[in-house]
Amino acid sequence: MKNIVILISGTGSNMAAVVKSARREGWLEKFDARVAAVISNKADAAGLRFAQEQGIDTAVVDHKAYGARDEFDAAMAAAIDRYEPALVVLAGFMRILTPGFVRHYEGRLVNIHPSLLPAFAGLHTHQRALDAGCRFAGATVHRVTADLDHGPILAQAVVPVLPGDSADTLAARVLTQEHRIYPETIARLLANRA
Repeated sequence: MKNIVILISGTGSNMAAVVKSARREGWLEKFDARVAAVISNKADAAGLRFAQEQGIDTAVVDHKAYGARDEFDAAMAAAIDRYEPALVVLAGFMRILTPGFVRHYEGRLVNIHPSLLPAFAGLHTHQRALDAGCRFAGATVHRVTADLDHGPILAQAVVPVLPGDSADTLAARVLTQEHRIYPETIARLLANRA
């Protein structure tokens, strides 16, 4: 069984897109894979409720309970490792991970970022794209490395920047593409491991 562990910090809309695709496309039968757990660094993350309603194990590892980033990452890794994951999927997980954590999951750790990497790594991507006068924006699925938002690119989706766009309207349009390319990319990774 290939277990997928998804890490979230908020609403978990990308996590929900992955869970729905896994069920709709029969990942269990096709790839012997399932979303085994959803783990958050925030107890009030709305996505935890969705995961529980789907019968998926959930856990919270509150980053505020740890004095140092490596202590938090060690606790998070202990929670993840209970599931012996084939993939660890970052879906709106808003914590910078230590190099040791990234090394521990090397080759199994993926993220989605709301820009066309390598442009606009980090936060406030939509506003930064608007401020730069970009005509296109988008989303990138990439492998996670110790360099923030600079891992090998696995997939990208492009959306036009429209006249009158705000950061919010652009973000909403990009998010629809995130919900499409993230599950597709995860399915491809699972197929390659089959």
